[in-house]
Amino acid sequence: MIEETAITKNLVCKTPAFRLLPLGFCAGCHYGIIFRLIDEVLEEMELKGITVCIGGGGCSAMGAMAMDVDAFGGPHGPGTAIASALKRVCPDNFIFAIQGDGEQGAIGLGSFVAAAVRGENITIITMNNACYGMTGGQLAPTTPLGMVTPTTPEGRDQEMAGFPFHGPELVAPLRGVAYAARGTVHTPANRQRSKKMVKTAFQKQLQRLGFAVVEFICACPTNWRLSPVDCARYIEEKMIPEFPLGEFKNVEKNEG
Repeated sequence: MIEETAITKNLVCKTPAFRLLPLGFCAGCHYGIIFRLIDEVLEEMELKGITVCIGGGGCSAMGAMAMDVDAFGGPHGPGTAIASALKRVCPDNFIFAIQGDGEQGAIGLGSFVAAAVRGENITIITMNNACYGMTGGQLAPTTPLGMVTPTTPEGRDQEMAGFPFHGPELVAPLRGVAYAARGTVHTPANRQRSKKMVKTAFQKQLQRLGFAVVEFICACPTNWRLSPVDCARYIEEKMIPEFPLGEFKNVEKNEG
């Protein structure tokens, strides 16, 4: 005789309070995981009602528009400059910008570095999927050496296209930077570590310690032309050796 066992249903996961609309990213894209992570941090830190998100000009813009916070957009690239302006006008609001690797390391590089030099009290979240995801997967500042893209059909070559760009490491030595880190969400453990990075970066702004940036290595199955499983393998074997994970700077008091 089979004994009947009582089944107790416990809630282990719920939709974050900051999720407003469904996300429409490609299957296997890590952007959705990252935006949910950000939603969770905003909720846990009780930042509803004071937050303004600056959306990027690429795929990241879709996630920003799906969040239940005030949002602001602009031309492709100067999200860091826009965030700086809003923070100066509204110093008591929590301001963060989400941008792609091209916005950080190409068209928006000047704004990114200048805001870090000034020590603007804002937070930047960067999506590093090693390509220009929304416009065909072309070579981006962060494309690893050897990676094939529509504009590097034989793989990225340093003599022609230079070396990959490392944003957090670039600005970490600057006195105005309070926090610089890089994470990924391709495994559950890494997702949780990256969530702590985002929470720490947000806390630096609340403590008025200065500029903070968290970069995410994320998969782009459509443009990498790999399955989601193979994307995770590519991140382990190719992306992480080029872009080390971890904290590059974490200050507890203003260096000024």
